[in-house]
Amino acid sequence: MSKLCRQVSIESPGPTLKECVFSFDVPVPDVPLYGARIRVVYAGACYRAHRTRSASVCSTSSVSSVGSLSGEMESFGIHAATPAHIGLRDGALFPGYEVAGVVDAVGKAADCPPDIKEGTRIVLYPYEGVPHGYADYIVVPDFKCLVPVPEQLPLSVAAMLPTGALLAMNTVFTAGECLKTVLEGPNHKDKATILIVGTGGLALWALRIATNYFKHGPYHDKITITVATLKDEGFILAKESDQIKVVQWNEDLYEKQLIERTTDACGGRVDVVMNFGTTSRSLHRSLQCLAQGGVVLVTEDVGEKLLPKFAKKAEEMSVHIVVVPNGSIDQLRELVHLVARGEIEPPPHSVFPAEEAQEVVRKLCNSEIQGRAILKFHNVD
Repeated sequence: MSKLCRQVSIESPGPTLKECVFSFDVPVPDVPLYGARIRVVYAGACYRAHRTRSASVCSTSSVSSVGSLSGEMESFGIHAATPAHIGLRDGALFPGYEVAGVVDAVGKAADCPPDIKEGTRIVLYPYEGVPHGYADYIVVPDFKCLVPVPEQLPLSVAAMLPTGALLAMNTVFTAGECLKTVLEGPNHKDKATILIVGTGGLALWALRIATNYFKHGPYHDKITITVATLKDEGFILAKESDQIKVVQWNEDLYEKQLIERTTDACGGRVDVVMNFGTTSRSLHRSLQCLAQGGVVLVTEDVGEKLLPKFAKKAEEMSVHIVVVPNGSIDQLRELVHLVARGEIEPPPHSVFPAEEAQEVVRKLCNSEIQGRAILKFHNVD
C-alpha cells in the first residue's frame, strides 16, 4: 500500500473567504530516475488568481492604493466588490511558488552534483512547469533547478528568495546597466538618480539589494536612491539609511503636486524608476518623473498588462518602459550567499503552520500580516 502525504491547494478566495483552501491525501510521489524527491519545509503563501496565465497574490507585493488597485485587479478576474478584497493594499501579481526544503531521495540513475545529496538543504528555482509547492513532497526531473542553502541561512528566509527577491535583484542589475549608459554614454552625466516605487516586499528587497550592489560598484558616489511610499509604516521602513531619500505619495494630493514633490526630493527628474506598483496610475506618474531618455522598469505581469497602453505615450515623452523578467538561477545562487553572509538583510516575514492556510489567506486578503507569509510543512530543525 502506498504511503500518503498531504497536498494543499490554495485558490482565489470567494466572497465569503470559504472553500479557497483544499487539502488532500495523495500518494507520496515516486523518485524520478534522473531527478530527486524534495521534502518541502517552507513555502511562500499565495493564492492563484483566475486568469489564463496562472498568477499569485501574496504579501510580497508593492504598495498600491485600494481605489486605484481595484480596477487593475478586475483585469485578473479578482473583483474588489467581494468582501475578500476589501482593504487589500498589497497587489503584486506574479507566477511561481517559493519553496525551500531538503533532498529526500535521489533517483537511481541521477548524476548528482557534488554539492547536492540526500539531506541537502535546497531552494527551488521557479523554472517553467515548476511543481505545485503546497505539498509535503514534490519531485524534480533533474538537479538544474536546485540551489543548495548554507546552514547559516534559515530555510524560512530561503523560501522568500526564488520569486520576489530574485525579481528585485534582476531589476536592480537591469537598473545598473541603464545607469552605466547614463554615466558613461555619449550624453553622460556626473550624477544619476533612482526612484523605487513602493514599500512592499519587492520594493524593500530592491532597496536593500540596490544599496549593497551600488556600494560595491564603480558608481557608488554618483548614484542617489529615493523611495516613493504610500503607507506611513512603509515610510518608516524605507528610511533605513541617511543616504536614502524618501517621498510620500499621498493620494489626497493632485498628480502635479505629487510629481513636483518627487522631483524636489530627487533633486530633479530621475534617470531610472523601479516601479513595483501594479496600477496604471503609478506607471503614469513614474513616467512623468523621468528625465528625457529615462527608463521605467516594470515586472513582466505589469508590462504584459500596461505596456500596450503606455508605449505610445512613452515614445512621445522620449522615455522608455523596460519589462524585467524574473532573475536567473545564477543570480539566485548569488542572492542565497549574499543573504546567508548577512550582506543583505531580508524584509520581515511570518511563519504559519500549513494547517492554518485558510486563516493565512484571510489575513492576507485583509492586510493583517506584516511582511511575507510563509507556510511551514515539516520541522527539520
